[in-house]
Amino acid sequence: MMRMLVAYMVVALFMFPLYYWGTTAFKNAKEIFNTPPNVWTFSPTVRNFEEVFGISLGFFRQQEVLPGGGNFYMAPRLWDTIVVALGSTVLSIIVATLAAYGLSRMNFRGRHAFVGWVLSTRMMPPVAVAIPMFFIYKNVGLMDSYLGIILIHAVMNLPLAVLLLKSFFDDIPKDIDECALIDGATRWTIFRRIVLPMAKGGVAATAVLCFIFSWTEFIFVLTLTQTGLKTVPVVSSSFVTSTGTAWGNMAALGVAATAPAFLFILLVQKQLVRGLTLGSLKE
Repeated sequence: MMRMLVAYMVVALFMFPLYYWGTTAFKNAKEIFNTPPNVWTFSPTVRNFEEVFGISLGFFRQQEVLPGGGNFYMAPRLWDTIVVALGSTVLSIIVATLAAYGLSRMNFRGRHAFVGWVLSTRMMPPVAVAIPMFFIYKNVGLMDSYLGIILIHAVMNLPLAVLLLKSFFDDIPKDIDECALIDGATRWTIFRRIVLPMAKGGVAATAVLCFIFSWTEFIFVLTLTQTGLKTVPVVSSSFVTSTGTAWGNMAALGVAATAPAFLFILLVQKQLVRGLTLGSLKE
């Protein structure tokens, strides 16, 4: 009983900031700055969402100048974030599954050194390559483009995706591959019809992590975009102005930005749990 009570208290402690942030999105400016703060009792309003996404929550309307909040129209920025996160996740998973299967199943010279190199690239801080990538992108014409941001996010996620998927593939017995080869199956058939379905939990877990990392990435989008697309983490900084911080609008954007990631995790929660625990128990 005591353990359950402690567990509930820990969960409440971590959930309270999320609750407070979520309720801030439905408060007016006066209630946000009340002292002491209105934690449980306040008058809900959707004004912050209307200013962020357009009048009457019109997601596809053009920007309209609203008193005190017209410059915070962010529906296109949320769309940019979704496109970039989904595109980079799909690209990362396609490349990572092929690379991880090769590293898991094929013995070649320098395989262990290659795995170490992949791990070392993940340790490199993004800020170390942000400026060189800026000049490269400017010369090849990838600035302010979906393709450019999707590519850099995919490259950023590839090391983790390859290492995670390799560990999942390693937990699948190689005897299955050998039996399929004896029966005349090709490597591609084994990968597509046998190994990949067996590792779908790991693939789902890796996809969720890649999606979240791309969704929250800041440095590359800030460096490689100028006047075109912007993702939610970068554009959120525009809510801090010389006259103060628009906490209500920022909270509304944060709540809306969390929803797609939450729905994505909810859809693959079974595969996520199975994938993250795959191989944790050995007989």
